Amino acid sequence: MKISTKKRTDVIISEIVLIVVSFIFVLPLILAFTMSLQPPQAVFSFPPKILPVAIHLQNYANAFKTVPFDRLFLNSAIVAIMITLGKLITGTLAGYAFANFNFFGKNFAFSFLFATLFLPAELIMIVPLFALMAKLGWVNTYWALTIPFMASATNTFLLRQHFLMIPKELEDSARIDGAGPMAYFIKILLPLSKSMIGGVSIINFIYAWNFYLWPLIITMEDRMKTVQVGVKMLIDAEGASNWGVIMAGTVAAVIPTLILFFILQPLFVKSLTRSGIKG
Repeated sequence: MKISTKKRTDVIISEIVLIVVSFIFVLPLILAFTMSLQPPQAVFSFPPKILPVAIHLQNYANAFKTVPFDRLFLNSAIVAIMITLGKLITGTLAGYAFANFNFFGKNFAFSFLFATLFLPAELIMIVPLFALMAKLGWVNTYWALTIPFMASATNTFLLRQHFLMIPKELEDSARIDGAGPMAYFIKILLPLSKSMIGGVSIINFIYAWNFYLWPLIITMEDRMKTVQVGVKMLIDAEGASNWGVIMAGTVAAVIPTLILFFILQPLFVKSLTRSGIKG
């Protein structure tokens, strides 16, 4: 009885701590949403309001009027979807190769791949990458925004670890039934990996959607910029005088990733749970 009471107490304390920490992380988003719905004179009121007193949707209209967010949203959606699909294709194939095949230099290649996770790729590669894109004539194109980021060591590592947890007996059974490596990969391995692929998709999409530095450098025309660059353009246009409009643009930029996360949240939770299972 004492043990169960202690466990219950530990669970309650853990949940309270998680609720407090979650609120701290969510509070800036709540304040941004509140400020985006307030008129200019109410934005700087003290103490700050957690919930808007009056709904002022003109901030959103002004944000879309100041910066062409409709075009920037389209750009970000194209870039995020292409990068996510590219990373899933390369990540699943590479992870499958490292998990299920034996070839010369396999361990060295995987060790080298794993080592790249510790390198700040965007800082190290940004100058030579820009030079390469300019030489290819890809500046101001979707190719430059997507092609360099369609492979990921992180994806390969996560999917390899996941594939290693799937019993080898399934592959042996598929081979006995006449299925080749690609048939086993497509018909058996991928359907069993839906939760992991869903979790990785969320991570990749949010990563690509939040691109800022590379689109800022590689795109010279406003029509090719992404939504995160658009938020910076909005800040430059409004200065520090109209935070309601700035927060409206910021909230609009965050909404697509929140919607995606809530839709795919069950798969994301399953992927985190299964990634911790050994055996």
